[in-house]
Amino acid sequence: MEHDLSPAALAELRRPRPYPAVSVLTPTHRREPDNAQDRVRLRNAVAAAKKQLAEDPSVSRDRRAEVSRELDRAMAEVDLTYAEDGLAIFAAPGEHQVWTLSRSVPERVVLSDTFLTRNLVAAQAAERPFWVLSVAADRVKLWSGGAGRVVEEHLGGFPLDRPAEDFDPERQERIGDAPSTFRDEGTRKFLRDADAAMGKVLRAHPRPLYITGPEPALSLFDGAGALAADAVLVPHGGLAHGSAEAVWQAVRPVLEDEARGSVEAVARELDAARGRKDFAAGVDELWESAHTGRVRLLAVEENFKVTMRDDGEHLLPADDGDLDAREDIVDEIVEQCLETGADVRFVPDGTLGDAEGIAGVLRY
Repeated sequence: MEHDLSPAALAELRRPRPYPAVSVLTPTHRREPDNAQDRVRLRNAVAAAKKQLAEDPSVSRDRRAEVSRELDRAMAEVDLTYAEDGLAIFAAPGEHQVWTLSRSVPERVVLSDTFLTRNLVAAQAAERPFWVLSVAADRVKLWSGGAGRVVEEHLGGFPLDRPAEDFDPERQERIGDAPSTFRDEGTRKFLRDADAAMGKVLRAHPRPLYITGPEPALSLFDGAGALAADAVLVPHGGLAHGSAEAVWQAVRPVLEDEARGSVEAVARELDAARGRKDFAAGVDELWESAHTGRVRLLAVEENFKVTMRDDGEHLLPADDGDLDAREDIVDEIVEQCLETGADVRFVPDGTLGDAEGIAGVLRY
């Protein structure tokens, strides 16, 4: 199952397909007892997709059988042991993909000539993914972070291990790297190589970067390459050989401080926008502003969801299950704002007060 929505992966998902490109979305659960229903709901959703295929007169018998086989192959790859808050299955002639999402999605089936991506985009924005690079004299390890955890990432050649013949472990102290180790030219070259490897990862998968290591390692890494200038340095040794939990505990205070500062900055910008009359709030107003590219900053409360319908001029409240209901209208607004270059921030529930869960600063 896929999780990391890189720009390249998103572009590939949005590529037009031969009709029908099938998108199956369903909410999932991380823990018992809620997750007991997930397997049944997923089977029902896939069955509904096959039913739509069978009832669509524009889908030939051979094409229907081919896409149905892809749906079955996708189902075989689903491992709900690692489920998050939502699941998306994409199937088209000759291909299928399974994505797990850290944000709940409405249950739906869509047949089109492209896959439905807005829920993936909104989940990625809400998760605020980041990289952690843990640096030592003999090893550099990469971690992928987001949604309250980090996991080791095997990408771009990481983890990098210094050749044994180029490293003398006796030069290390028992508690960590000896300062003299980081004056060694072999160490400098090793860290320059790590800097270059991480630069390639960031170009393909841009995210905020945090670098952990003992002070001498961070100082040398800063001078050895170009990445440290734009990264957050977290002085903490031992994590290149440590566990994911140890890395999370090291970076968590930094992330929490940054999150508090981000929420305060958003509140200040929204207050200033009220005074300048370029403030917008509510789903209807922001939906229109998003589609005209007017939103510069969008703030969304983390668990804000609302179902609306479009009467041709405005969005009006609707019930789940209505034929013309748009259950993921918030995700649609988020995706559209990101497409037009807006800064999208998810904030704790209740932060926006009378703005009813969603607010923005307009460009004009």
